[in-house]
Amino acid sequence: MLKTALIIVFTLFLSVGFSQELNCNVRIIRGQNAQTAQVDEAVFTELETSIRDFMNNKRWTTDMYKVEERIDCEIQVTVNQVEGQDRFQAEIQVTSSRPVYNGNMPTTLFNFNDPDFNFRYVRNARLDWSIDQHRDNLTSVLAFYAYMVLAYDYDSFSLEGGTPYFTKAQQIVTNASNAPETGWKSNESISNRYWLVENALHSAFKPLRKCFYEYHRLGMDTFYEANMAESRKVISKCLNYLQQVYNSRPGAVNVQAFYRAKSEELIEIFKKATPQEKTRAIEILKKTDPLNSSKYDGINKG
Repeated sequence: MLKTALIIVFTLFLSVGFSQELNCNVRIIRGQNAQTAQVDEAVFTELETSIRDFMNNKRWTTDMYKVEERIDCEIQVTVNQVEGQDRFQAEIQVTSSRPVYNGNMPTTLFNFNDPDFNFRYVRNARLDWSIDQHRDNLTSVLAFYAYMVLAYDYDSFSLEGGTPYFTKAQQIVTNASNAPETGWKSNESISNRYWLVENALHSAFKPLRKCFYEYHRLGMDTFYEANMAESRKVISKCLNYLQQVYNSRPGAVNVQAFYRAKSEELIEIFKKATPQEKTRAIEILKKTDPLNSSKYDGINKG
């Protein structure tokens, strides 16, 4: 009797004290066309719930997470076309963030828009997924991004700490290599899911991963008033790593993804830098992030 009671108490402790890894908010947006307008709103509501449950209720790692340690992320799915009632052509935007030590605001880790999110969804059907096989595009894409979110989060706390999760994401890509849907093959695009994880694990991108770790753990996590100048020096050094990757792989999707997450933050960081630091930062940022080149003039407005 005592043993049974202890098991119950321990089970309750685990269920109350620990949780899954992700705290994922999901939004489904209906595209502005006549075809999507004809689809029952309940379909979109159930799809949203199914994706949220899939991301938040599945155990993605063997680590124990407290509720307050869950990784905040958001998925926005824009449905552009519906064939029948169960085939969707959409795009998916995935973002994630983590708290900054002693900071009031979180820092964005991952921000990626994927236009190749085409899938079949049947109402009331359970979303089943296995790391060992590609069952359907909906669950494979969602699982891929779950592991990418985890990988970037772990990389921000320890040097190349996200490797196990990048590897799992790459396994999903391999499993889906013969799928009819786009986004999984190297020859389809230079900025799809294949290249996002292939680059992350390639030796040429090790400086970018070193940048990611030092930027967050040695820079942002120490970026409080008394240490601001030293923290900014760390982040300035990280820009050199970015330039190194850009010089060897200009236009790489991983560098673009870094800046999609960090461009606004970098502007605010360097607004209070010394004139010399500002000049050097603007030079590197404009070169390595040409799409946002004009934005970096805002550093001199601080």
